[in-house]
Amino acid sequence: MRPMTSACAAILGLALSVCATVVRAVEVSYLDTYVWSEDAEEFGGFSGIEVLPGGRDFIAISDRGRITRGTFSRDGTGRITNVEAAPLRLLGDGAGGILIPRRSDSEGIAVADDGEIFLSFEGAARVRTETGPEGVPTALPVPDAFRAMQSNSALEALAIDAEGRIYTLPERSGRMDRPFPVYRYDGSSWDIAFRLPRNDAFLPVGADIGPDGLLYLLERDFTGLGFRSRVRRMSVSGDDIETLIETSRHDNLEGLSVWQAVDGLRLTMIADDNFRWFQRTEIVEYRVTD
Repeated sequence: MRPMTSACAAILGLALSVCATVVRAVEVSYLDTYVWSEDAEEFGGFSGIEVLPGGRDFIAISDRGRITRGTFSRDGTGRITNVEAAPLRLLGDGAGGILIPRRSDSEGIAVADDGEIFLSFEGAARVRTETGPEGVPTALPVPDAFRAMQSNSALEALAIDAEGRIYTLPERSGRMDRPFPVYRYDGSSWDIAFRLPRNDAFLPVGADIGPDGLLYLLERDFTGLGFRSRVRRMSVSGDDIETLIETSRHDNLEGLSVWQAVDGLRLTMIADDNFRWFQRTEIVEYRVTD
């Protein structure tokens, strides 16, 4: 077994701590949680977030087929103090209408360097682009493997690398002893980049490829009393897997964005409140420094 070091970041004012088990020196610090709320009936259910370079502007999607663009206000330490966002817009079906319910479960988001938006879906498992301010959709090819996925456990996580290749994987692999296939789209066809071993009860719900070229994976476990969250990172070939965060502090974190801040990499995550009064739309941030 390869020797490992552990780095723990204490959470302010709480007995809980966030521990990072890694194979190289890394410091992971919890920064803050901002609770975002709006009066609009359609507000909530956020399943994906992409923070744009600089950490001020973002795009978020809900699992009811809606998308919004917004802006973070930050204080001198970089912590979020306010969120302003456009009304949530319904995703179009490409024929002048909106997505029907069984095709509207948008879960993952990735944004290319040229600004093109990619979205992944459960229900009818697929990936599509969202072009222009009105969101003109273009479907990517749908392999047979996507059609065979469980309807409520399909493509929650989505990421794009510097070469424009898309990565996605299902929330469930079908069996506890079956690895998760990580699919890659190169612009013309899908293949399997690698298979991620199924580890513990965690299931993948969000992904991003950071400025360092590594794949970051947000995973979730529902314990019956609350949620556990884990973030791991690895190469895009599935090597050198590191655990950065494992905690039960937060609500139902589902979306992950990794971006470069002045003081290190920033992990921004968003929670799906499931449109329930007792859950919250949390925006959670951690700092990672190597």
